[in-house]
Amino acid sequence: MLNPTQTCGLLVLLLSVFCGHFGWGWFKNNAKSGSPQKEPVYGNTPDSQDQSCLCHLTGVLDDCFCDIESIDVFNNFKIYPQIRKLTERDFFRYYKVNLKRPCPFWPDDGHCSIKDCHVEPCPESKVPVGIKSGNYNKFTQASSSISDVRECEQAHELGAVNNTLSNQSKEAFEDWAHHDDAQDHFCGLDDEMSPDAEYVDLLLNPERYTGYKGPSAWRVWNSIYEENCFKPRSVYRPLNPLAPSRGDDDGEGFYTWLEGLCLEKRVFYRLISGLHSSINIHLCAEYLLDEVWGKSVWGPNLHEFRRRFDPAETKGEGTRRLKNLYFLYLIELRALTKVAPYFERSFINLYTGNSQEDTSTKELLLQVLNETKAFPMHFDESSMFAGHKIESKTLKEEFRLHFKNISRIMDCVGCSKCRLWGTLQTQGLGTALRILFSEKEIKSLPENSPSKGFQLTRQEIVALLNGFARLSTSIKELHNFRTLLKDPRAVHL
Repeated sequence: MLNPTQTCGLLVLLLSVFCGHFGWGWFKNNAKSGSPQKEPVYGNTPDSQDQSCLCHLTGVLDDCFCDIESIDVFNNFKIYPQIRKLTERDFFRYYKVNLKRPCPFWPDDGHCSIKDCHVEPCPESKVPVGIKSGNYNKFTQASSSISDVRECEQAHELGAVNNTLSNQSKEAFEDWAHHDDAQDHFCGLDDEMSPDAEYVDLLLNPERYTGYKGPSAWRVWNSIYEENCFKPRSVYRPLNPLAPSRGDDDGEGFYTWLEGLCLEKRVFYRLISGLHSSINIHLCAEYLLDEVWGKSVWGPNLHEFRRRFDPAETKGEGTRRLKNLYFLYLIELRALTKVAPYFERSFINLYTGNSQEDTSTKELLLQVLNETKAFPMHFDESSMFAGHKIESKTLKEEFRLHFKNISRIMDCVGCSKCRLWGTLQTQGLGTALRILFSEKEIKSLPENSPSKGFQLTRQEIVALLNGFARLSTSIKELHNFRTLLKDPRAVHL
């Protein structure tokens, strides 16, 4: 395997064989029938369009020699069913977030007033006691008095551990609560003790199309791409609605510039594009199709999917966007594999207060992690930041700060539900990146006690697994859209 060591500014990095070859046959015997489909909206399509808009979504991915077909089968039959069950467990369904922070970059242009933009917070009485009491009662006996519960809620969250830690470990946790590890994070962590932070039941506030669009939404994504993706202002993204008219520009100038970047900066752009694509797929798959007697009917909207991804309607951009989704999936898949030793330690407990469910939840998590480890086409992150030590350190810090800035831009999203899921998925990706670049700390984790070198808060764990579940869902939904596109009505209606 080649391992590029040239620095970013000297020449274009030679891509190594990031992933081994992996055939379709490894999974073939595990295939089962998919889930039933909702009745879709097909929209109007010219009769001349006789090929699926996904027909070019095939073969090997750029920057990683991994084929899309094998990823599809691995995800749809191995990962998706289990990750979906996992995110339905209490530990993963409740996410505490502050949706009231003001936008730090421009004056607030108001919040979306559409009813589907609204997020229904979860009353604390509905939140499992082990979650809302922080980490205090994970290493002491659970309190039943009101005063003790209040004290619990003041405890700083430090990770999911059970109630069998020694006094020495407790003191270590208290010390680490004051340890400033911000330099290791790719996202700004929410202050869960803020009076504006509320628990949200993710199952009752699913990610779907809310109607939030137009200049406000464009402004957010434009700021992410134009100001944080290492791009000069003289280079315009294809189909950017806020860019000056470029006539018949097909975006080749942009991609010539992109391919001239070093690997790290190219990866950064592809991660953001992949996240954007994944979110768009969720909106197309859970679209408001109808309202009957005040009840909303949600399902796939094929016309909307084509508008966002069909090569004919996106000047070929749609296929690139979807390939970036697969690339992002591989990045987060790799992070889950690398963080497995953290969760495999016996004292790590996904604590909610219900010991039976906690045990079952951890077993299910370990099953998911074992599946990720069995996947033989993992992205090789060792080729990133592998050049001259000082220059690589500077580039890594720039990479981290750019991503951290994007996490702050989520506070500028006017739709509360969009902000909720944007924040969660951005934090999930940020956590994945921190894991990928904490290999030494993870390898040196003590087996029977916590480590100062690497810790995950409950919020990071919830964001990491739910964020990956969203990517898994996107790839599963692409399979569903492929099925719909083969329906004759998709062409002739």
